[in-house]
Amino acid sequence: MKIVALPLLSLALVAAAPPGSISPERLSADTKVLASYEFEGRAPGTRGEQKTIAWLTTELQKIGLEPAGPGGKWTQDVPLVNTQLGQGNFSADRTPLAFGKDVYASTVRPVDRVTIDRAPMVFVGYGVSAPERGWDDFKGVDLKGKVAVILVNDPDFEAATGDGSVDKFGGRRMTYYGRWTYKYEEVARRGAVAALIVHDTPGAGYGWETVNASQGENYDIADATGRLALQGWLHGDAARRLFADSGLDLGALRKASRQADFKPAELKQHFSADVPVSVKRVMSSNVLAKLPGATVPDEYVMYGAHWDAYGVGAPDARGRTIRPGANDDALGVAGLLDIARAFKRGPRPDRSILFGFWTAEERGLVGSEAYAMNPVAPAAKVAANITLDILNTAGPARDVMLVGEGQNSLEDELANAARAQGRMVTPEALPERGLFYRADHFPMAKRGIPTLLLMAISGAPNLVKGGREAGAKWLEGFMKCYHQTCDEWSPALDFDAAAADVSLAYEVGRSVSRAGVWPTWSEGSEFRSVREQPRPGERGK
Repeated sequence: MKIVALPLLSLALVAAAPPGSISPERLSADTKVLASYEFEGRAPGTRGEQKTIAWLTTELQKIGLEPAGPGGKWTQDVPLVNTQLGQGNFSADRTPLAFGKDVYASTVRPVDRVTIDRAPMVFVGYGVSAPERGWDDFKGVDLKGKVAVILVNDPDFEAATGDGSVDKFGGRRMTYYGRWTYKYEEVARRGAVAALIVHDTPGAGYGWETVNASQGENYDIADATGRLALQGWLHGDAARRLFADSGLDLGALRKASRQADFKPAELKQHFSADVPVSVKRVMSSNVLAKLPGATVPDEYVMYGAHWDAYGVGAPDARGRTIRPGANDDALGVAGLLDIARAFKRGPRPDRSILFGFWTAEERGLVGSEAYAMNPVAPAAKVAANITLDILNTAGPARDVMLVGEGQNSLEDELANAARAQGRMVTPEALPERGLFYRADHFPMAKRGIPTLLLMAISGAPNLVKGGREAGAKWLEGFMKCYHQTCDEWSPALDFDAAAADVSLAYEVGRSVSRAGVWPTWSEGSEFRSVREQPRPGERGK
């Protein structure tokens, strides 16, 4: 792994690295409030949302920010369709499929029932069409009215094994072609009625319990078109049985799928589903606030975090039903609030500082995508987006994890800020998880805005006490609580560590808020062509 090395101070100084204007006590207090049972897991369109929006706007008013939503409001409307599958039947011709055990599915179509009657099933490898990489998994196959079965991640995921990978997709670092959202959209464009992704924990980056967390519920932007009737996952064991019952070897097809000459394979089974759907149209909200700039107020530095979590679900082993989302992402919201306080106390920045608190991130970056489709600040006027989503609560660390190494010049700003704390920047250790494509900065990146994501689950932090071994233990423990009832506030969480990382985000934004600084995408980034060229005379200032 390539390490961006920076001079280290003594361990004592690292342990006591001052978080600048960021208060661990405030981070803890705000996280505790948002993750309390009073907020009911902060699901969009619920009483939990109403309480969250009211609390957020009150805090922003206390800080002294201005509303930045349309019409001078604190909020931006995000009309959603909320769907919930009821008890139904799922089957293949010769392979039983139990919902929640063998197959997971949801729909975002606003219909009262999904009925699929013996639709043919087609295995399409990784479901990738990438002409610029000389890759096409579909080879002209007709998917109209059929169910696409797809592998998770992208064709280079097994690159480390040396087992036939072609190295056209960045090795083990996931590209956007590896994301489930891309796969669903691609097969829908080709006429498929449903899609099932074969789950495996290494390729997905999370276990089956995380897949099941939504329990048949989903959200989408209201009145969106071109959606599948059903989208979901096949448990790995069920997928092997399904292929074997079809006379196919899933292991051999996995290997074949890593070659450019792969051709889709008919499963010789049919998929059926008959399941009722409850549909609600709900008006959810992004919360938007700003601190106007002193000299170029029509240009912006943008901070983002999502306020939503997973709401109320089935009881866990202790009977708890609320999934409070303390670290994911109440802590990120708390971080933005304290960054706002820091900017408000300090000298007025040249550029305006825009804060976005997004809805429905957990349902596929829906709120941030809705904002990016209808922004209050045009992308060409936004210097950078900095996003907080899951921070280190394990204790002071010698490093900060960089998600998406080599994307843009904000990485240099992060290195400078880390150096001032006596720390180093470590590129993500788990690039196969595709975290760069899984957080609310991504809709901004697609519009050409240079982005920086701080997300501690991109690798084990190198903790001052215990090193990476202790960091790996923390990461393993958190992933067991990812989207579960145990992602909750606790006095055992170390907010000193989080404050140090939030301080980095503040310092990067403070640097970029200067009028002469204009971040740029790196050569080779897929987003470079979207962004306008650097402004004359401004690069390097």
